[in-house]
Amino acid sequence: MSTTRKSKSKIEPTSFGRSSGHETLMMTLALLDMIPKVGKISTTQIKERLDALGYERDVRSIQRQMEALAENFAIEKDDSSKPYGYKWKSDAKGISIPGLTLQESLLLTMAEKYLSYLLPPSISKSMSSVFSQARYNLGPAADAKLEKRWLDKIRVVSPNMPLLPPEIKPDVMDAVSSALYFEHWLDVDYTNVKGERKQSRVIPLGLAQQGSRLFLICRFEGYDNERALALNRFRSAKDSQLKHPRVNDFDFARYDDDGRFGFGNGEKITLKFRIEKLSGQFLTESKISKDQQVQDLGDKLEFTATVVDSLQLEWWLRGFGKRVEVLAPKELVKRVQ
Repeated sequence: MSTTRKSKSKIEPTSFGRSSGHETLMMTLALLDMIPKVGKISTTQIKERLDALGYERDVRSIQRQMEALAENFAIEKDDSSKPYGYKWKSDAKGISIPGLTLQESLLLTMAEKYLSYLLPPSISKSMSSVFSQARYNLGPAADAKLEKRWLDKIRVVSPNMPLLPPEIKPDVMDAVSSALYFEHWLDVDYTNVKGERKQSRVIPLGLAQQGSRLFLICRFEGYDNERALALNRFRSAKDSQLKHPRVNDFDFARYDDDGRFGFGNGEKITLKFRIEKLSGQFLTESKISKDQQVQDLGDKLEFTATVVDSLQLEWWLRGFGKRVEVLAPKELVKRVQ
C-alpha cells in the first residue's frame, strides 16, 4: 500500500491564464511587494494595483494565486473581518533586500535615527527588517569604515521645543493610507479640538507632517471645503472600499502655500517690522519671502516682505518680545500688541 504526500500548490503561468513565464514572474514579484506586514490588503485592492500595472486579471484568478503564494511563503489570510485580506506573518521577513551597500545602510540608519518620531508607527514597523539589516551592516564589523564613523559626526537640531509625537492607532494609519491611495471614501470616528465626538464619511485628499503631528486633509461628505484632522484624535477609521468622485479642484501645494497649516486662509499681506540686529541677523540668510527687503538702521534691521497672514505669523512675531516692532499692516499691529 502506497501513500502520497500532499505537495504545495505550484505557482505556474496557468495560475493567471495564458501569459509568458517572464510576465508571470514579474507579476508574482509585484504581488509579493504589495503584501503588507501591518494591516492587510484585499483581493479587490490587489486587482486595482495590478490593473494599474497593466496586469488585468479577474478577482477569482487573483484569489487562486494568493492561495498558492500563501502555501509557498510566510503569508496568512486574515479573515477576522471583512473584507478578507492577506498580510505577511508576524515572523516573516517579507521580501528582503539582498545586498545593501554601506552608503545605502548609512542613509537608512540616518533615516531611522532622525525620522523615528516623525514616521507613523505602521511605517516604522513595516520597515523594521530593512532598518535592522542596515544597522547590522554598520555594526562592529564596520568599525573601521568611514560610513560608520559618519554617524557620530552629525546631529539634527530642532529650532523649537522638541515634542514627542502623539500616539496614532496602527489600524487608523492603515485605513487612512489605504483609502487615500485607492481614492476611497473613509469612515472616521474622531474627537475634535473641543472634545466633541464625531462620526463622518470623508474624502481623503492628503497627509501632512507638521512637526511631530500628522494631519489628514479631507472633505466631509456634502461639503466642498477642506479640513485638517489630527490623526491622533481618531478613535477609529475604516476604508469603505467605495470610490469617491474624483476631486480635480484641490491643489495640495497651493493649500500649503496659502498658509493653511499656519492657521491662515491664504490672504497675502505686506509685512513690515523692525528688529534688533543681533536677533534678526539670521533673517538676512534665511529669508521670510523671495521679495524680502532689508534696511540697516544701525542697531536695528527693518524688513519688508510679502507673507501669508496667519496665526502662526502672530505667534512667531510675539516670540521676539520687545525686540521686535511691527509697523504694518495696521490690523496685524493691533493683534500683536
